Amino acid sequence: MSRIEGAVALVTGANRGVGLAIVEELLERGAARVYAGVRDPAEPAPPGSERVQLDITDRTQVAAAAAECGDVTLLVNNAGYFANQRLVLTDDDEAARREMEVNYFGTLAMTRAFAPILGRNGGGTIVNVLSVAAVVPAAFMGGYSTSKAASHYLSVITRAELEPQGTQVTALVLGSVDTRMASHVEGNKANPRDIAKVGLDGVEAGASTVATDRMAIDAMAAHAADPETFERQLAKLLRVATLRAPG
Repeated sequence: MSRIEGAVALVTGANRGVGLAIVEELLERGAARVYAGVRDPAEPAPPGSERVQLDITDRTQVAAAAAECGDVTLLVNNAGYFANQRLVLTDDDEAARREMEVNYFGTLAMTRAFAPILGRNGGGTIVNVLSVAAVVPAAFMGGYSTSKAASHYLSVITRAELEPQGTQVTALVLGSVDTRMASHVEGNKANPRDIAKVGLDGVEAGASTVATDRMAIDAMAAHAADPETFERQLAKLLRVATLRAPG
């Protein structure tokens, strides 16, 4: 189990949405220090946190963050990218590559950079913020789903590799959340702060995987019960959806 109180955390993609909510919840729970990884040089750090310039696809910035934040005991890999493009029938054949660069390779780079730091600091914890699309093949967000599935496997493999140094790895499986990334999605969406609370409760309980909201729970259960039918239903969403870029 991982205690938040007294922890030193680094959260990527910390300036809005779920990342911002996690920063706020960490501070409320008594984290000793929270580094806020922010990609845009014009974006300030959330109040109470310390800003770290960090584009997780930039190896130089990842290395600089590791050098600057050598006291980290809790790494939250939250930064993500959704291109809102089809995977095969697309007019942007680089979209899936960009999604993979951020959602998988960027997360892998952060994990590699901070694994030895966590080991030196007693083991610590890695939290990977995923999506229900990581565990259920979502045809209507094909490149994103594929990249998040890769990060889901990364979570499991990281847990196995870092177990000898005592590092906990928790994957958060999010459904529909009220963020800019999900601005094109209709229907009920969870509050990011509620997601942060449920996710960090799971971290403190030592959970390997946490479904953070009702949509994630229901989708995972439906897919487990009848994968073929559920995947056909997701395919229908692809055919009826009108895709537009997030605002």
